[in-house]
Amino acid sequence: MNESSLLVRGIQMVIPEPCYTKVFTDFDFFDLECFKIVISKCLGYSIILGAVLVKLPQILKIINSKSGEGISIFSVLFELVAISSNMTYCIANAFPFSSYGEAIFLCIQTSLVMFLVLFYGNNMMGSFLFLLSYIGIMVYLLSPVAPLTLIETLQGFNIILVIVSKLIQVYSNFQNGSTGQLSAITVGMIFLGSVARIFTSIQETGDSLIILSYASAAVCNAMLVGQMIYYRKPKKD
Repeated sequence: MNESSLLVRGIQMVIPEPCYTKVFTDFDFFDLECFKIVISKCLGYSIILGAVLVKLPQILKIINSKSGEGISIFSVLFELVAISSNMTYCIANAFPFSSYGEAIFLCIQTSLVMFLVLFYGNNMMGSFLFLLSYIGIMVYLLSPVAPLTLIETLQGFNIILVIVSKLIQVYSNFQNGSTGQLSAITVGMIFLGSVARIFTSIQETGDSLIILSYASAAVCNAMLVGQMIYYRKPKKD
């Protein structure tokens, strides 16, 4: 494959057919639908790029403090199940990579957060058992033997899991009167990503379950952002 072919393929990742032909052959630069597709693709790949390291600040904060204080294990677990079921559903339905790609990186990083919270919570055996169990479950769900009905059922529960996982953390923060080892950078980036995903999901999948899932996540993530701001305000003597 020559360089020009690679360049065309690269451009078509952002400007797919028939928009590629309209722009570069017909020189039609004002097609509204194509404009929305390009915006959606750019947003999608930007979210994926941001997701590569989105939870790194959270991971480093736990490692540096050698503590997962303030981070709810159940919240992280439910979030991981929600992200994982969303990813397997999108892959099973052959949705464009730009509409879900960040889920791959979020699964890896969220499972690592869960591992570290267990590990630094003096549950070394539990942390390794969790990791092995999660890897085994994901290998099964992503294999051809996993029934589509199971994957669809998991996605159906996804909305509930998203809401519950975030509300558990919100309640934990409220009880503790602080956000503990939660990273403001991570929380903020996840909130912005979930808001952007509402638009890209409408544009690229049209799937009501996916759209509602991201809309629910955006509302709950906004609550966490609000808590990060509130609990970081200097306390009066």
